[in-house]
Amino acid sequence: NPVLSTLRYFRDEYEAHIFDKRCPAHACSALLVYSVDEEKCIGCGRCAKVCPAGAISGDKKEPHKIDTEKCIKCGSCIEKCNKDAIIRL
Repeated sequence: NPVLSTLRYFRDEYEAHIFDKRCPAHACSALLVYSVDEEKCIGCGRCAKVCPAGAISGDKKEPHKIDTEKCIKCGSCIEKCNKDAIIRL
């Protein structure tokens, strides 16, 4: 049975999806969360400018925040940030 085989070999992945609501492989966009690393973010605003959902806000030269309710998880912010301050969890 293929389902039982995958459960046997990928139990950790199944449990992460079901119990932790996260995808370790970053393949399930519905389970991804985008966040800003406040120590790396310099507040340049590049990520906010490219966000099609308007989910990123913050004052200039201050760490920005991502509104996870608005975020459509497109990855534009990650591509635009040259400080690697956007984290995909």
